[in-house]
Amino acid sequence: MILETVIIVVYTIAILLIFLYALAQLNLLSNYLSSKKHNDKDCATFDLSNPEEVPFVTIQLPVFNEMYVMDRLLDNIARLEYPKDKLEIQVLDDSTDETVASTKQHIERLKATGLDIQHITRADRTGFKAGALKEGLKLAKGEFIAIFDADFLPRKNWLKRTIPYFKDDQIGVVQTRWGHINRNYSILTKIQAFALDAHFTLEQVGRNSKGHFINFNGTAGIWRKACIIDAGNWEGDTLTEDLDLSYRAQLKNWKFKYLEDVETPAELPVVISAARSQQFRWNKGGAENFRKMLWRVLKSRNISVKTKVHGLLHLLNSTMFLNVFIVAVLSIPMLYIKNEYAHLRFYFYFMSFFVMSTVIFFVCYWFMYKQIYGSGFKRFFGYIGMFFTFFSIAMGFSLHNSIAVIEGHIGKRSEFVRTPKFNISTIRDSWKGNKYLRKKLSPHVIIEGLLMLYFAFGLYSAFVVGDQGGDFGLFPFHLMLFIGFGYVFFKSISSKV
Repeated sequence: MILETVIIVVYTIAILLIFLYALAQLNLLSNYLSSKKHNDKDCATFDLSNPEEVPFVTIQLPVFNEMYVMDRLLDNIARLEYPKDKLEIQVLDDSTDETVASTKQHIERLKATGLDIQHITRADRTGFKAGALKEGLKLAKGEFIAIFDADFLPRKNWLKRTIPYFKDDQIGVVQTRWGHINRNYSILTKIQAFALDAHFTLEQVGRNSKGHFINFNGTAGIWRKACIIDAGNWEGDTLTEDLDLSYRAQLKNWKFKYLEDVETPAELPVVISAARSQQFRWNKGGAENFRKMLWRVLKSRNISVKTKVHGLLHLLNSTMFLNVFIVAVLSIPMLYIKNEYAHLRFYFYFMSFFVMSTVIFFVCYWFMYKQIYGSGFKRFFGYIGMFFTFFSIAMGFSLHNSIAVIEGHIGKRSEFVRTPKFNISTIRDSWKGNKYLRKKLSPHVIIEGLLMLYFAFGLYSAFVVGDQGGDFGLFPFHLMLFIGFGYVFFKSISSKV
């Protein structure tokens, strides 16, 4: 009974942590809905029609081997509407391939139009993206620093809609919502968009509206240069330098302004290997920042207890994948324990309450979904399908992301692996032949294939456990896990063919 007890204890702790996280999401939903009843039209803003109020802005474009999107990026940034005498553009180019020469030529052509644009290269990639941003900051003339990754396409009026909010000298960051130019390319892009939309509506607004900590998302936002310096500048000791600097700035009492109504279009990864590398970096970086920021947040006297709780849960976002993976793997032994030990019946009745976690997520994400797509019965039925597809595939990534989280928590260092860009927006575009795709198959993929079979066994077990003709309580859960791990396994294999 010792093994069974250990399984029950670990399973229970993981279930309770997921429920706690679900309650936090419910609180963010409450914040989100209450924020819709207020507007910030009374916020102090710069009058950009008055030349004396137009501040100097530096745009930083950190890039690394971006053959497929570099021209698109530069042409798009050159179209931004802002006084040329108050704008400079830094192309922070760490590339190691032939794009260095072609980018230089393109920049020279833009310079000839009167644009103040500089091509900044480094001898080595020390600090990766954080190092490039820090290096560029030394030369930046702007009071404000806008940052765009290579796959982002801000609209012409982007600066005019964001810069005015810095009139309030306590605001250190203005962050905008990400859009998705290839949202409907495939199931993979749809579920990525679904997850990001939840973050950029429910979570960012839910936290920001109540003064809780949010994060600059690495791109599509603007920093006050003084805020970066005051917070200690960019550091490359985690894989999510944006989250790191965000927390250090807010611990210094800088305010962040999130603009849900300003959408910045971008391209989602269309190949599962690219999505895997991005997920690994984000999730490991989140765990690294939890280690780095835990005591700073807890010991801070500048923030409320509620902000501390939301801050720590925010930093533990990625750790939820580990809890989900633990619950998934132990759910099959738990099915057999349930039907073997009748005296535990009350425990299992009690634990069934925690299916409410899924119900809470379902409700929270519906409000996000209808904000993007609209409401109505047709939309709602579409949402049901999207929700369960998203949950299934997210659980299929849980092994991969759990490994990232564990590495982050134990302090294992790894290189910053960039996400390959594709310049793909429609189904007619092809990613085949992209020179930046990894050719090797991750060894984790084999384990994901085995987990698919493991959860197929879970489906079979529903028919044979106990002496009452089976137990189908966990059948939907195991079906979603089977589909999720099967999708990730077969997609990973087929993308290498």
